[in-house]
Amino acid sequence: MHSALVWFRRDLRSYDHAALYHALRRFERVHCAFVFDTEILDALPSRCDRRVEFIWRSLQELDAALDALSRRAGGSGAGIVVRHGRADELIPALAAQLGVAAVLANRDYEPAAIARDQRVAGRLAAAGIGFEDCKDHVIFECDEILTQGGHPYSVFTPYRNAWLKKLDGFYVQAYPVERYAARLAPKAEGECVPGLDELGFVSTNLSELRLPVGMSGGRALFADFAGRIGRYREARDYPAVKGVSYLSAHLRFGNVSIRELAAFAWADGGGGAQSWLGELVWRDFYHMILWHHPRVVTASFRPEYDRIAWDAAPELFAAWCDGRTGYPLVDAAMRQLATTGYMHNRLRMIVASFLTKDLGIDWRRGERHFADQLIDYDLAANNGGWQWAASTGCDAQPYFRIFNPVTQSVRFDPGGRFIRRYVPELARVPDKYIHAPWTMGTAEQAAAGVRVGRDYPAPVVDHAAARERTLARFAVARDA
Repeated sequence: MHSALVWFRRDLRSYDHAALYHALRRFERVHCAFVFDTEILDALPSRCDRRVEFIWRSLQELDAALDALSRRAGGSGAGIVVRHGRADELIPALAAQLGVAAVLANRDYEPAAIARDQRVAGRLAAAGIGFEDCKDHVIFECDEILTQGGHPYSVFTPYRNAWLKKLDGFYVQAYPVERYAARLAPKAEGECVPGLDELGFVSTNLSELRLPVGMSGGRALFADFAGRIGRYREARDYPAVKGVSYLSAHLRFGNVSIRELAAFAWADGGGGAQSWLGELVWRDFYHMILWHHPRVVTASFRPEYDRIAWDAAPELFAAWCDGRTGYPLVDAAMRQLATTGYMHNRLRMIVASFLTKDLGIDWRRGERHFADQLIDYDLAANNGGWQWAASTGCDAQPYFRIFNPVTQSVRFDPGGRFIRRYVPELARVPDKYIHAPWTMGTAEQAAAGVRVGRDYPAPVVDHAAARERTLARFAVARDA
């Protein structure tokens, strides 16, 4: 009983890994496992899912990395045991089969994951096996950043100030997994990562996208971003410019270490690095909100806004999903999402504002669509972002500040480069019309090779009229 099992979930790397480090330091033999959890997979809308393939390819690299790590440390090789089924059944069964004293995992803050871990812990306890979880996915969690009155923050700026004040070298120090890597247990004969088809899924276009996967992909993206982080503050809002880190999927699945990223930005200290560090603080903030207020998964953080009477509007919702709203930047963003599973952060705010405040559709429907499509889908950040845009969340955009999709387009894609990439029917439209092609006359439309209403849709709503309806909609909820 001197062995342990490390259960990998959203932490698919072999370095600076809290649960793996603590297990290796304390136990003589450490097994590693991952479960393709059917409780999650069966709920996916398609058997062609980029996230499943991203995880699958990351696991292949992780399996080889654990083996190499063991051998470099003088061990006899290692790897990761992969199972397919219900995690709350398979992890206790595997722990009993291996005869381990404890199962260690890195903490998850989503309500469904917390409930799952409680079930696993109960079954393990019944078998005389311990369960421990560790902080790994965030810098500060749960109750580590509180107001002077001992309450969780609900406004970001004072939270960020407290976060930055508390930050020191201890919180971003890496876990030296390599020091004890010889204790990694070899896999049983015949154990291997199952094929994608064995999981009931098919290949996607992931290999065609400019998104390297796994730890090596995370390292490559981070190295590239480190060389241009100084320009982050100025470039981050422009989707046609290479201004952001593109690390969101690797953060979501733990191919990179949040401590490594935060330590780099903190040490750099420049304007761009500090601005990016602020985005990592937002990430902690939304995980803290979700942990303290799990009701936000299905309800507004501000309960008065659950009184809002949203429109059903199935045709408008379909037009938004398909990128057929007649507003070019909105449509380009939605088509980018459908094509790549990614959307630039500025565009996420624009399309969320458009759905809720121009189309009058419930933010939960948009949040759910993003949950189905985004490779980097993370419940805490996605929910927080949608509630911010819909003005129903904590520290949200005030309901009377409504993005104008045309002025946003002019400001953040001034030359229409991004629009033309994803809405090719507008490729020949002159710059002065690219953000509002319906303002072209018949002759200009003919010259551009596009007829609005036939080749590209006319606007599905009038923004000015929609703005007035939104103000009235929120006023009714507030008065009630």
